[in-house]
Amino acid sequence: MRKKSSILSLSTFLSLIAFSLLSTFQSCRIVQADRTQTNIHKREFRGAWIQVINGQFQGMGRDAMQANLTNQLNELQACGVNAIIFQVRGEADALYQSPYEPWSRYLTGEQGVAPNPYWDPLAWMVQECHKRGMELHAWINPFRAKTKGTTKLAATHPYSMHPERFFEYDGLYIFDPGLAENREYICRVAADIVRRYDVDGLHIDDYFYPYPVAGKTIPDEKTYQAHRNGIPDINDWRRENVNRFVRQLNDSIHAAKPWVKFGISPFGIYHNAKSGSLVPGSKTNGLQNYDDLYADVLYWIDKGWVDYTAPQLYWEIGHKAADHETLVKWWADYASARPLFIGQDVERTVRAKDLKDPSQNQMAEKFRLQRSTPGVQGSCLWYSAAVVRNEGGYATQLKENYHRNLALQPKMKHIDDKAPGKPRGVKAMWMPDGYYLFWTAPRAKNELDKANWYAIYRFKKGEKVDLGNNGNLLTLTQSTMYKLPYENGKTKYTYVVTALDRLQNESSGVSVKVKL
Repeated sequence: MRKKSSILSLSTFLSLIAFSLLSTFQSCRIVQADRTQTNIHKREFRGAWIQVINGQFQGMGRDAMQANLTNQLNELQACGVNAIIFQVRGEADALYQSPYEPWSRYLTGEQGVAPNPYWDPLAWMVQECHKRGMELHAWINPFRAKTKGTTKLAATHPYSMHPERFFEYDGLYIFDPGLAENREYICRVAADIVRRYDVDGLHIDDYFYPYPVAGKTIPDEKTYQAHRNGIPDINDWRRENVNRFVRQLNDSIHAAKPWVKFGISPFGIYHNAKSGSLVPGSKTNGLQNYDDLYADVLYWIDKGWVDYTAPQLYWEIGHKAADHETLVKWWADYASARPLFIGQDVERTVRAKDLKDPSQNQMAEKFRLQRSTPGVQGSCLWYSAAVVRNEGGYATQLKENYHRNLALQPKMKHIDDKAPGKPRGVKAMWMPDGYYLFWTAPRAKNELDKANWYAIYRFKKGEKVDLGNNGNLLTLTQSTMYKLPYENGKTKYTYVVTALDRLQNESSGVSVKVKL
């Protein structure tokens, strides 16, 4: 096998060091993409929710659950998904080693019982997602403390220790949001996750005050009378409680790690226009964040208390009460001061007929709408298992069309917009098992300046080096090496390596010409 003379001149000692590094990073997988199609969507959030509260992993055991999750992650990676939102706290419990709350029954079958053999699902998921070039956002349900199906709480559960801090509603236990100690406690739990795990985001969904049930009243009158703080209307007081919580949670997350993104996926309707009041409303007819869940989402965005929003716009285009197209445009008009992603329901999408061509489903039109609406920067798929099952050919279309090329994360300029330095010492080198690119991390003054990922591009001889075209983006990796696909040494390529920080601000590139 031919080797360049310049490579032959490298010392044997240096080669041995490099090969030692190779062994260290051997397990770090990379994300490969098809480069034959140009795709202008170089930055796009492509998330998927992996929920636990549905019991899909309950009592499965470590090996079976890891195998299940490995299969899901592999398929989602092949589908171009670049962020996993993994549920780790569904009812004041934990799918991780928590100093505050008991192990979840949705993991082991019994609340408070540790997994045996022992493992930490959140730590494992962080590692596995990062191997695949994906972000991992830890998803918690803040105020729900018991679901209807839970009949036994562990002695270490917060309700078991402080029942006076909760109220019961339609079979649920809810942390009373009107109590400052509850808001502080939940923020402490979230900050603990952020400090101890290398998560990229902390995510909450639409469970604030409970979803209303006909004939039932939220039993928080005593709390209101004791803590009303001069607010004359109980509905405004409830909204203020949630406002305080969201602001405090945002502060807690960023105090622990400034780069961790705080995201919320609210119910898809903020407020119905026909309901009146001074807040903006959409031409819809359904449950409302503002009025029914006491979640003033637009206020949080306007105040800068969230880093991204992913409203659950699960309805089909043409839905009489909540038209998907109407809601996409409404959220883009009112909520794009922070990055906005569209929550897409896979099953409903593929079961709904396209309004113009009933022979096909609505996937194509929903993607067209998402990508043509200013202010929308991606989507999140509900839910992962539906993608993995390839419902209605959804996964096939992601692979062959919509996610054919890799995408970096949308910029979070409000957190940090400074790119890291360039990779240093980029060179091609022969090793015992093949031809590699090696490089060294750029120097950094602080954590936000450090390189956390590397992007690798490839260009054919005579092809313009254009880093804005993700059709040439080969790989996103945390390793500082990349194995080249050597064949016969007759084809010339230019490889470009860039560094990305934790928020995926991208450096300028360093190029190397090789013959493969």
